[in-house]
Amino acid sequence: MEPRFKNHAKKNKPYVKPGAGIVHEVTRARIPKGREVIGMVEQRVGANRMIVKCFDEKIRNCRIPGSLRRSLWIRPGDIVIVEPWEFQGDDKGDILFKYTPAAIDWLKKRGYIKESTGNEF
Repeated sequence: MEPRFKNHAKKNKPYVKPGAGIVHEVTRARIPKGREVIGMVEQRVGANRMIVKCFDEKIRNCRIPGSLRRSLWIRPGDIVIVEPWEFQGDDKGDILFKYTPAAIDWLKKRGYIKESTGNEF
């Protein structure tokens, strides 16, 4: 078996993933299907719940489902996809997906998001 480090000078060098410095342009972003709505997180309330201002002119108290709790980190100002609940759908919903800044630009170019949604992007 070959030793892990041939040159001892590289032993403490940080690992860089291949292609980490390459910026990819988004060719397609996830679009809401069925009852799903795009919204913007306004405030974190606690216990994996957030106040989201949806683009269907409603403000919902949304939660992150258990399957996404550890993998989906959301802050105020993020653009997300919300699925309203069957019961109390105008007041509550689940957050399903968070858009990246490149995907937000793609959505703005296609007209899914209004340009005046915020200056943080």
